[in-house]
Amino acid sequence: MVRQSVKQNMIYSRIKIFVDFDGTITQQDVGDAIFLKYCDTDKVNNIITDLLSDNISAQQCWEMLCDLVNGIDRNELNNYIDSFSIDPYFCDFAVFCNKNRIPFYVLSDGFDYYINRIFAKEGLEDINYFANRLTVTEDGRFIPSFPYSDTDCRSSANCKRNHIINLSSDDDYTIYIGDGNSDKYVAPFCDYIFAKDDLLRFCERERISYFPFKNFNEVIKRLTELGSKKRLKKSHQAELKRREVYTRE
Repeated sequence: MVRQSVKQNMIYSRIKIFVDFDGTITQQDVGDAIFLKYCDTDKVNNIITDLLSDNISAQQCWEMLCDLVNGIDRNELNNYIDSFSIDPYFCDFAVFCNKNRIPFYVLSDGFDYYINRIFAKEGLEDINYFANRLTVTEDGRFIPSFPYSDTDCRSSANCKRNHIINLSSDDDYTIYIGDGNSDKYVAPFCDYIFAKDDLLRFCERERISYFPFKNFNEVIKRLTELGSKKRLKKSHQAELKRREVYTRE
């Protein structure tokens, strides 16, 4: 048992995990839901369709959606945000990572305004995350800003690729957990992918290896299995993708 624990510790010491927020940690896409609730539905859907068709970038999408918001009641908005639930096993996942000293970071193409509120409600204020920023003005307008934008990253205004490269080394075994459009570009930069919904379909279409999951309990079980392996095989595709970025820079 001691030898097994030592082996797991050695495996886990190499792992770094990156996690999407909307639709992955939360059970719904909070960002999309907010705009669909408070703005003209047809206009919102048209903008999102343009994003998914790659006619506009994620940053352009958010800017256009924020322009639709006018006169929103902040208290009503906060109460609406409080109605969203997270994956019932995400807190267990956070405990698992902390117990095994596995660093994990949340990378969101959503906004800090609702992420802060949801994490505070769940007692998860200490989680490291990177997201776009949103100010709600006194007169109920949305003012977005994008401190982590990169023109290379059209599908995410918060360039998740850059965070992964900056927060991990070539020796690390990187894991990505996601579900949607903002994850499609960045997931291939990681050695192991947990995918569901749109990200799963993208991986299947592009013939990218992935592990399907429905909730974080399944992620925990798979991470436990990985910890029992003799070694972790890094993704040659991820190494090539990273090398492309280094070469351009």
